[in-house]
Formats: sequence, C-alpha cells, structure tokens
Amino acid sequence: MQKLRPGGTVWGSSAVFRRQEFLVRAIGGQQQTHHTNRMQSTMGGSGLEADALGILRSITPNLDLNRYKGQAGKIAVIGGCREYTGAPYFSAISALKIGADLSHVFCTKDASPVIKSYSPELIVHPVLEESYSIRWNSSIIDEDKRAISDKVFAEVEKWMERFDCLVVGPGLGRDPFLLDCVSRIMKYARQSNVPIVIDGDGLFLVTNCLELVSGYPWAILTPNINEYKRLVQKVLNCEVNEQDAPEQLLSLSKGIGGVTILRKGKSDLISDGKTVKSVSLYGSPRRCGGQGDILSGSVAVFTSWACQCMSSARGESSMNPTMLGCIAGSVLMRKAASLAFENKRRSTLTTDIIECLGRSLEEICPVS
Repeated sequence: MQKLRPGGTVWGSSAVFRRQEFLVRAIGGQQQTHHTNRMQSTMGGSGLEADALGILRSITPNLDLNRYKGQAGKIAVIGGCREYTGAPYFSAISALKIGADLSHVFCTKDASPVIKSYSPELIVHPVLEESYSIRWNSSIIDEDKRAISDKVFAEVEKWMERFDCLVVGPGLGRDPFLLDCVSRIMKYARQSNVPIVIDGDGLFLVTNCLELVSGYPWAILTPNINEYKRLVQKVLNCEVNEQDAPEQLLSLSKGIGGVTILRKGKSDLISDGKTVKSVSLYGSPRRCGGQGDILSGSVAVFTSWACQCMSSARGESSMNPTMLGCIAGSVLMRKAASLAFENKRRSTLTTDIIECLGRSLEEICPVS
C-alpha cells in the first residue's frame, strides 16, 4: 500500500483516501453548511447532559435486505495474551451483539486457542509475540527481533484497510516487546485514518507514549478512575479535580491535541477538547470486571456507524463522530448493565451484561 507522497496526492488505497477526505470534512474545523435535522438536534443545547438516546437512534443504521456483509461494521481488537483472554473476547463479542457484521481479534499464539474456544463467531489471528517467546535462543540480536516485529506488523497491516475501527488494549498485557509491536500497529492505523478506541493496557502504553495519539482526532481514550488519574498527572501535571471535572476533562483533551476522552464513572464524561457531554442514564451499582471491555466494543461499533451516517449525509458538518460514538456506546452499556442487575443483582457478571446488549438496543431503537 502506498503512502501519501510528501506534497503529493497519491494514495495506495481508495479506502484510506476516503477516510482522509471524510476526516477533513467531519473534524477539520470547517463551518457546518448542511446536515440532517435529526442529527443536529441531538447535540443541541448548552446543558452538560447529552441527548444520549436521541444520538443512539440517529446513528444506528436501519436493517435493510439490500445491505451486504460488512456494511454494518468491521471491528478489530488488538489484545489478548497468556494471562488475559477474557477481555478481548468481551470487547469483540460485544461488537457483534450490538450489530457489527465482523469482529476480529489479534492476539498472541498462547491466547488464540482459548479465545477461539469461547466463540466460533470471532475471527482470531494468533500473530502477536511476547518477549518470552523469543528468548529461547540467547543469541537473538536486535536484527532478529526487528525481523519478528516486521512479521507481526505485516500480519496486521494486510488487514488494516478493511477495518472501520480498532480497539487497542483489552487483555494486551505490558510485555515490552509486545507493546513495541502494538505501537507500530497504532502508528499505521493513524496513518490510515482508522479510528482507534484505546482501553486497558493500551492506556498504559499511550500514557507513556503520548505521541502515539496526540493530535489524532480519531483517537478515543476510555480511562477508568486510576487510568484517568495517571493521564491527568502526566499531561496536566496535577491531581484529579472532582469539583471542576468537566473543565479538567476539557483541558486534558486539549492537552493531548483534541483526542476524545470518555471518563468512566457514576456519570460518564466525554470531551473532544471542544465540548463536554455527560451520560447519566441507567447504570448499575455492580462493578464486576470486564464492563470496560464491553464499553470499548460498544464505542467502536457506534463510532463506525456515526462515521457512516455522517459520510452519507450531503454537505459539511462540524459534528464529531467520535463524540457521537462515545455517547451512544456509553448509554447502551449503562442500560444493559441496568437490565442485567435487575435480574442477577449481586451475582451480575460481564457475560450477563453482554446478553442484555441486544435487548437494550431493541428497547431504545426498535427494528422497524
């Protein structure tokens, strides 16, 4: 695939070119000249609380007999290692349960058979490598490690232009060699203008290497309270300020060049450095592990749908599809958690919430 030549206009892939063209139109700061009325109304008003249900309905595509496989979204999760196989599964299967057509997982060889055993619905690629797997020979030198890294990158690169969104981080782990490989994948995704949702250990990577996402408007960070604290300390050089949470989130997003940040909490706060919105509907007091993985898959699907919805609309729009994707993904996850808690109470698990995703979406946005 050819890169954009310096000073030139040649792209090796029409998909990459379309993303670049849409990026300029949707997020490039141009004035809004026309858009569909229903999408304009969902972001209107000066209040902090978003019209989350209206946004979800506005970007969820209709089911149409004329559509074909892939049009409702192709999502890829980069994560899964020896210790963590549940997280990438939760993220990828949630994307399918919500309505994506295809969901891929790029993981280590050890994680692959385990993730495959969870569901035949996922396309699992056992291509990532950890340091322990290349230590069998003490004579391995940097050139050999680079060759292994090149092989990992090539296995992901050939798929990249097919994806509508990446999720980086669920179950990734913190192995140095693996993180180096994933950094390279993220740089290529950025070059290809593929939206990236970053969660879990992906946030550990980004916090220590901000240039991976700084200034990239298709980047979405989904930190929990501890991950958010580390980001604030790294970028703003201060502690979390709960009294001025919206203003601090706005400053944090601006400090990373306008990336979209979804701060998870009692109410989810979302900012792209230009505005701040809150999602407070629904929710559950049960805080079982894995809910963030569901959210990452949910945000990925809705971001891809928001991009499709806006790119099919005539004219220009200043509305940010990453904000729309975060708001819709947040409210669906919160409703599913609420429904699961109604039935399971203290015994609610992540798998119970996943099983409520379809019902939750149907109740908010019924299939016509």
